[in-house]
Amino acid sequence: MLKRMLCSAAFVGALVLFAPALRADMGTALPQAAAEQVGMSKQKLDRIRPALQREVDEGKLAGTVVMVARKGKLVYADAVGFQDKAESKPMALDSVFRIYSMTKPLVSVAAMMLVEDGKIQLTDPISKFLPAFKNQQVSVARADAQFARVTYTAVPADREATVQDLLRHTAGLAYGEITVNAPVKAAYGAAGVHLPNARDFDSRDMTSAEQAERVGKAPLAHQPGRVWEYSLASDILGRVVEAASGKRLGEFLDERMFKPLRMTDTAFWVPVDKMARLAQPLPVDLASGQPNKLIDVSAQPKNDSGGAGAVSTARDYLRFAQMMLNGGQLDGERVLSRTTVALMTSDHLGTHISAPVTPGELGLGTLGYGFGLGFAVRLAPGIAAVPGSQGDYMWAGYAGTYFWVDPKEELAVVYMSQAPSPIRAHYRRLIRQLVYQAIVD
Repeated sequence: MLKRMLCSAAFVGALVLFAPALRADMGTALPQAAAEQVGMSKQKLDRIRPALQREVDEGKLAGTVVMVARKGKLVYADAVGFQDKAESKPMALDSVFRIYSMTKPLVSVAAMMLVEDGKIQLTDPISKFLPAFKNQQVSVARADAQFARVTYTAVPADREATVQDLLRHTAGLAYGEITVNAPVKAAYGAAGVHLPNARDFDSRDMTSAEQAERVGKAPLAHQPGRVWEYSLASDILGRVVEAASGKRLGEFLDERMFKPLRMTDTAFWVPVDKMARLAQPLPVDLASGQPNKLIDVSAQPKNDSGGAGAVSTARDYLRFAQMMLNGGQLDGERVLSRTTVALMTSDHLGTHISAPVTPGELGLGTLGYGFGLGFAVRLAPGIAAVPGSQGDYMWAGYAGTYFWVDPKEELAVVYMSQAPSPIRAHYRRLIRQLVYQAIVD
C-alpha cells in the first residue's frame, strides 16, 4: 500500500524535488534533475497535466503516465486519472500497461542482437529459419472495369522475403485487422491469426510455431520488398529469433535485455502479485462507441507475440528508450553496438518502396516519416505536422501507448495509456507538442 501511495499522482511534486523515498521506489528509472538543469522549463512541462486531466474529466481517457528524460536525466514523471476507473483506483507511476505494438521495437532489437552474434544476416531469407515461407504466393488485385469490381489472382513471389523485410514491414505480410486484400484477410481468418469480432491483434492461443506455419501458408498481400504495409512481420520475426537462438522469445529477451537493463516489469504476461497494478481501459470508447476489448495478460500465453504481446511500465520503457539514445548501452550494460543502433534508426524504405499509408500517417496522422528496422524515422525537420528533429524515431501501441527518441535534442519520452481509440494519434501529437514547447535552451 505504501508503495502504491508513493507512486500516485499526488506525490508528483515530491518526485520533481527528488525525494529519496520516491527515487528508490522508481527503481532509479534514470537519474533525476531539475528541468532547468537540462535546458527545459518546469513551468512549461507542467502544462502536460491539465491538458491530460481535461481528457480524463471528459471521459475520453481513463488515465495516463508520462515520463520525459533529457540529456540522460529524468525531468518529468506524472500519473493522471485512473488505473481502473470502475474501481476508482488512481493511476500510478508503476502501473503496468499492455503495450501491444511497442513490443515490436523490443523484438527488433532482439533480432539485431543475433545479427551481432553472427546467427542472422539481414539478407537471410525467412525460409532459412521457417520453412513455411518457401515458395510463397502473392494475392494480386486486378480492377475489373466491366463489372466495377476488384478480382484477385495468385502469382508466385518474385523473390523470397528476408529478415530485413520483416524488420521494415516489407515482407508482403499484412494484418487481418487492417488489410483490404480480401484473400489475405480470409486466409488469416481461416488460420485463426485474425479474430474478427473477438479481440484485435491477439495470437496468444496458438504457439509461435503454429502461427508462423499458418501465416507462411497464407498468400502475401504484396511482392516482397515492394510495399511498406504494417503487418504480422514482427510476430514472425519473434519466431525467427526463437529459431536462431533456440530459446523462447520471452526467455531470450529476459536474458539479453530485460535483466541487463533492469526492466523489472516487462514481460509477456502479468503474474498474480502484479495484477493489482494492471491498467484497465474504459468499458466503451467515447470516440467510436465500441467496447474496449484488450488481450488477457493474466496467464502465460502459448505465444510470446513479438508484434503485440508484451506488458511494461513507463519506467521500464524509458530505460529501453534511453539505451537506444545512448547508442546501445545504459548504466554500463551494453545491449547493442553504436553502429547497429545507427543502422536500425536510419530509413530503410528510400524511394523504391511504396507506402500507400506511410508510417507517420499510421502512427501520428501526419506525413514525414520513413521506417528503419523496427522504428518509424523522421526524414526531415519539416513536412511532419508535429515538432521534432530529422532522425528522431518512434513507435506506438494499439492500446494508446507511445514513445519517441530524439537524438538531436537528447530526448526520450514515454506516454502510457490504455485507450484503444481511433483518436489515439491525437494524444501522441499532443504530448509531442507539450514536450517540445518546454525546451528553452
